[in-house]
Amino acid sequence: MTEAAKVYGDALYDLTVSEGLAEATLEELRALDTAFSREPAFLTLLSTPSVSKEERGQVLDRSFRGKVSSYTLNFLKLLTERDKIREFSGCCKAFTARYYADNGILPVRAVTAAPMSPALRERLEQKLRSVTGKRVEMTYLVDPACLGGVRLDMDGEQLDGTVRRRLDDIRSQLKNTVL
Repeated sequence: MTEAAKVYGDALYDLTVSEGLAEATLEELRALDTAFSREPAFLTLLSTPSVSKEERGQVLDRSFRGKVSSYTLNFLKLLTERDKIREFSGCCKAFTARYYADNGILPVRAVTAAPMSPALRERLEQKLRSVTGKRVEMTYLVDPACLGGVRLDMDGEQLDGTVRRRLDDIRSQLKNTVL
């Protein structure tokens, strides 16, 4: 994330917190970020110099007025006017990071070789809540290359209990063993 994205995302967060709209804005930003990643041509249109800033603002009005809050719509217009709309995804990340920090939420990604059962998911989430003391927001991914076990990516750390990592450790030990 760029410094500009952090500044804009933090500013939007501060504004929406003061208005009691941070959670609703977070949901809108997530939905828009997903939509923009599916339709990158829309961001291209909003950042095209041959389209006037006024026309770009009108496109935003026609596309989102009544569908998102005025804060979110005006944020999109501000980014477009200042030629920073390509920073939108980074702004979302900055906003989300502040929201999570202020609300004691820990995002965790669990990667397994096969889908986890609901019972295992619940046990894992309970354990993480008790260890971290935070509300845990889980994302589950399946990667057959893990072979077994689970890898947790959280708070900038990776806890790797996969069979793949254990095999790699054994391979490394064998490679470095002198006979």
